[in-house]
Amino acid sequence: MQAGPRHADRLCDMSVSFECATESVLAPERLFDLARDISAHTDSMSGFRETVVGGVRSGVIGLQEDVTWRAWHFGLPLRMTSRITAMSPPRSFTDEQTRGPFRYFIHEHEFRPHGKGTLMIDRVSFAAPLGFLGRIAEHLVLAKYMQRLIEQRNSLLQSIDR
Repeated sequence: MQAGPRHADRLCDMSVSFECATESVLAPERLFDLARDISAHTDSMSGFRETVVGGVRSGVIGLQEDVTWRAWHFGLPLRMTSRITAMSPPRSFTDEQTRGPFRYFIHEHEFRPHGKGTLMIDRVSFAAPLGFLGRIAEHLVLAKYMQRLIEQRNSLLQSIDR
């Protein structure tokens, strides 16, 4: 996937990036929609008391639409607004933080036909605020924490409609 104009300049100073690959029995079209479904997202993040507090509040989020989430992480209430900045149904979409706790946060979602189902690939890149202290937090805590969140979300998505 090529970098979009909104974040191409950020890729040069990327502090943390990771990729998760998840196999699912669901068709790419179904998984593509589930990954954009507001209720599926809040269900997968219920352990963090994640709720929608702005933007698209239900259904499936679309291109150039925003959603604002409120959740508890590390004992703190955090808000993050994301926008769908690129979409190629049912192959891929990208969401980017427009407001929130990160210096930047980019999440690319890709869905490839795989056997009788789909290979879902998540590419996440982000940077914490606070300069040097943020970089330490990224590598000591945030990278693994964020990867576990994505893996947890994907586990729930692949189990829907079995």
